[in-house]
Amino acid sequence: MLTIDNMRVFNIRGGGLHPVIVELTTKDGITGYGEAAIAYGLGANAAAGMLSDLAPSVIGTDATYPRHVWQEIYDNSFWTKGGGAIVFAAISAIDQALWDIKAKALGVPVYELFGAKFEDTLEVYANGWSTQHDDVIGWAEAAERPLADGFRILKCYPLAVQQAGGTLRHVQRRQLGDAEFRRAVDRVRTLRKVVGPEIGLMLDLSGGLNNDQLIRFMDVCTELDLTWVEEPLDAFNLQGLRNLAGRWNIPIAAGERVYTRSGFRNLLETGGVDIIMPDVGNCGGIFELVQIAALAEAYNARVSPHNCASSLCTAASVQVWAASAMSMPLETYPYFSDANDYVQVLKNPPEKAVEKGKLRIPTTPGLGAEVDLEAIAPFRSFDYRRDGL
Repeated sequence: MLTIDNMRVFNIRGGGLHPVIVELTTKDGITGYGEAAIAYGLGANAAAGMLSDLAPSVIGTDATYPRHVWQEIYDNSFWTKGGGAIVFAAISAIDQALWDIKAKALGVPVYELFGAKFEDTLEVYANGWSTQHDDVIGWAEAAERPLADGFRILKCYPLAVQQAGGTLRHVQRRQLGDAEFRRAVDRVRTLRKVVGPEIGLMLDLSGGLNNDQLIRFMDVCTELDLTWVEEPLDAFNLQGLRNLAGRWNIPIAAGERVYTRSGFRNLLETGGVDIIMPDVGNCGGIFELVQIAALAEAYNARVSPHNCASSLCTAASVQVWAASAMSMPLETYPYFSDANDYVQVLKNPPEKAVEKGKLRIPTTPGLGAEVDLEAIAPFRSFDYRRDGL
């Protein structure tokens, strides 16, 4: 048996991010790691607390059977059924760590446990490159950096405005002023001119606009040969997706704020989404994402995992990507580490291994992630041996 006898939680702060990492250890000394993908916005303290709340349900379990643990938590924690970001982020982190342990014990990568490695390399796209500009020209020309670094696919937030620290403020109250709307239109048109016709572009609207502005903006987007438009509507507005399905000849992506197979079934049944974006750090974990990807295949939709957390979450996303048949390029934030106080949680971050916009699928056991314990040690917030007895 791979009996879990300790859990530690690290509530990390740095570089404007706050990833929450869980470490599970077996009686035989095998460690596994996972991440609750609450690295931005609210929720890090809550996710760290949720992990500590779930510790008694994990200690003493057998990592040989991660699905048993997942089901036990889901069926017997009450708020998991119909739960949201915090509870499923915690479950996702635990699930990643369990699969990491199981694969390490067998000496294989996690994807081998699902009988698939569809490609030897995966293409990644760059996000987070435009956060230092609030105008039109500088914003669009910021794309020259990821292009110079070899990326051939870029994502950005044309409606957002810059905030101190390189973060973004999204649309407020579902509308832009006339000047802000014109700026958004000019941004995307200028961006396409800057990058040229061969570069893939995705626009993330973060569910920000009311219907009349959305329709006008999407009409502009039809000129630009986009890979997709992401979250044109609020994550709860499933009826809106049904109403607008097929209105534009642009793929629609959504799902970073949707959890579990059941949530993605509801999303896919709208008929208004072409690409789903489950996050391994909050959708329910590794096996849940594998099942979500299989569900998408049944709906003839594609999958592009959402990934906006630490490099550990990137490593876990790579494993699931390799095991999924309908996968599109994977999201990365190559410039998070520009911040002086950024905490790099891995000694071997996948983001540093990207070459010409591609990443080789690792063959090392588990998640293929070597956690830098010295870097994360100051952020330890819970230790079951110390706090849970």
